[in-house]
Amino acid sequence: MAKREKTLAVRPVPAPVPVPEALPTPSATPVSATAPTSARSVRWGDLEDAAGGLERPLLRQRGSNTTSQMAVVGTNVCPIESLDYEIVENDVYKQDWRSRGRIQIFQYQVLKWLMALLVGSFVGLVGFFNNIAVENIAGYKLLLTSNLMRQNRNLGAFLLYMACNAVLAGSAAAICAYLAPAAAGSGIPEVKAYLNGVDAHSILAPSTLFVKIIGSILGVSAGFMLGKEGPMVHTGACVAAMLAQGGSRKYGLTWNWIRYFKNDLDRRDLITCGAAAGVTAAFRAPVGGVLFALEEATTWWRSALLWRTFSTTAMSAIVLRSLIEYCRSGNCGLFGKGGLIMFDVSSRVTTYTATDIAAVILLGILGGLLGALFNHFVDQILRRYGVINEKGAPYKILMTVFISLVTSCCSFGLSSLSPCVPCPPELAPGKCPTIGRNGNYKKFWCPAGHYNALASLFFNTNDDAIRNLFSGGTDSEFGVYTLLTFFIGVYTLGLITYGVAVPSGLFIPVILSGASFGRLVGKIFGSGLDTGLFAIVGAASFLGGTMRMTVSVCVILLELTNDLLLLPLIMLVLLVSKTVADCFNKGVYEQIVRMKGLPFLEVHADACMRSLVASDVLSGPVITFSSVERVGSVVNTLRRTGHNGFPVIEEEPFAPAPELCGLVLRSHLIVLLNGRTFTRAPVKTGAAEVFRKLKPFGFAKVGSSGKAMEVDELRLTEEEMDMYVDLHPITNRSPYTVLENMSLAKAAVLFRDLGLRHMCVVPRTPGRPPVLGILTRHDFMPEYIRGLFENVLRE
Repeated sequence: MAKREKTLAVRPVPAPVPVPEALPTPSATPVSATAPTSARSVRWGDLEDAAGGLERPLLRQRGSNTTSQMAVVGTNVCPIESLDYEIVENDVYKQDWRSRGRIQIFQYQVLKWLMALLVGSFVGLVGFFNNIAVENIAGYKLLLTSNLMRQNRNLGAFLLYMACNAVLAGSAAAICAYLAPAAAGSGIPEVKAYLNGVDAHSILAPSTLFVKIIGSILGVSAGFMLGKEGPMVHTGACVAAMLAQGGSRKYGLTWNWIRYFKNDLDRRDLITCGAAAGVTAAFRAPVGGVLFALEEATTWWRSALLWRTFSTTAMSAIVLRSLIEYCRSGNCGLFGKGGLIMFDVSSRVTTYTATDIAAVILLGILGGLLGALFNHFVDQILRRYGVINEKGAPYKILMTVFISLVTSCCSFGLSSLSPCVPCPPELAPGKCPTIGRNGNYKKFWCPAGHYNALASLFFNTNDDAIRNLFSGGTDSEFGVYTLLTFFIGVYTLGLITYGVAVPSGLFIPVILSGASFGRLVGKIFGSGLDTGLFAIVGAASFLGGTMRMTVSVCVILLELTNDLLLLPLIMLVLLVSKTVADCFNKGVYEQIVRMKGLPFLEVHADACMRSLVASDVLSGPVITFSSVERVGSVVNTLRRTGHNGFPVIEEEPFAPAPELCGLVLRSHLIVLLNGRTFTRAPVKTGAAEVFRKLKPFGFAKVGSSGKAMEVDELRLTEEEMDMYVDLHPITNRSPYTVLENMSLAKAAVLFRDLGLRHMCVVPRTPGRPPVLGILTRHDFMPEYIRGLFENVLRE
């Protein structure tokens, strides 16, 4: 029975795409009369419990697994597969560890730490390069526009500003659409899914890394209401993936001394370090980066990983600090001369009263409501953008340029409509108005001695706009009209910008929206707390309402602002905003993961699993191999199915009765067949014969930028197809198994916590086939379960 496809992504895929190695359920094509004699099927009707199982008349099975094996990565629809986090304890693995001496084991441990430090260094360099490039490109753009405005050539300034933004935006969209569609968007949902056990084509490839860096620079410089913080997390993960897999075979960059890391488990740990380093490079917040990886990114955490992640972020912060000190001498063009703290507000005295606390609680409630509303609109807008993205690269570029024109018109046009305000008399002439690329009290085209408040926010880089909103002692600079206009503009532009085909992050638009809204609330309440501090609390409120992170956001904001006295208020507003927003929907990244169709395993099993057992979701027939199998049977089965794991059955004459010998992986089968350790009779050859022709590292997994050998590349002769191969050396003798009557909810928790790819379901009574089926990630998806049974309780 062929498996039907149903896409859970932005739009249904018009036609099924051939999946070379997808996330399989056991519902392979049934074995026909011409199938290999050892490939046996177990059908649903054969699974009745002869001992008298429980009847479940309310659960009527409707069909087989129709869950999609496709997902949206960036803006590209591509096949997905699961990762092998389980240790495959076969003879190859045991021989590998037995052959390692103390020096090699010490080398392996040292390399773990060395790789963590290298990832931190490289990500720090990339983050610094991003900052320099954005500040210089956007700075020169604003300087040229300001020079034309000083000459009263306002129309020319507007056209130049709009043209520069359109060219930068179109360039970013073009390289994303044609070179690496997986680089579009934030990348945090894809990194979350990867660390949960989901892999997709080019998600961490070197081409994705290159486009992510360049596209992020061009997109932020184009004046989009987006940030480089989210893309930096994806960039850090890509850097870690490239180093962990020993470079890139595709581009001729390989290092054999990294061969120890050619497995999903070590790569997962290093990619976690890379994601944390990305947050550090973006916000210059090393402790916040560690907490972000713990709270939001990774699924599996342990104390050893905590140490390595902390060392990675520390190294990234050291590199950033050293390079920023170098730029203090003016060697980095227009790059600022600030320190490691991005928005230092520690010079202000933070005192607050009961009225201020009431205002903070109100700000938390409103931030939770507006954050939940933001997530709802993001979900709806992304689904509509998916319709355009499906039409091809030219439509992606046109949509991006159109959004760029809208953004330019809003930022320049709204600033033009804002009235000019006289400079405060206490300020020196050099501080108000300011002329150039940044600063408070921007002159725009106001007369001497006046400034344009909206231009101080819109006609700036996003980082400078945040710095102006956070600044203290400027209560009179931004009025209620200015803050309300900027909040509505930023909130709307952030919604319509996220989803275009450029690397884009949500942190900056959310911080800008929250900071302007918080300052607005502080202005209306008129409390004794500085409105700049209200802006910080407002940013925390919106971050808690949209992203639903608490501890990591709290520490990141403290490291951004260097104001520990704000800790109680930030903690309070985060708790309130997250609690309120959770009443309506999930966090923005969780929604995007689900919308993209990525099969993410949640911490708790879905409610629909509580009334089911493991055997209820099996979709047969299950295809197995004998422990000593005919070569032609193995090859034909691999060609006919896309499964990645096959149960191995021990039969006569090697066992008195059929029993489960273990589980063998598709990739290991192909390597074994390529080694041609065949015999003319069905006999055990043992591991020694395999290791005579193959080395343990030959079974290592190819990285995300490499290409594994396919079964059609084996070039076996007819004589070899009639020979036999011993599967014992590559069979995992201790696969995880569950009884058929085990609660599906418990099986789901076990599957997730152990990081499995395959879970064998075995009978609870003797006299039946030794294995009834295999549970994979898709079998635990609520969409599949609710489609399988018509009347299972729905949310």
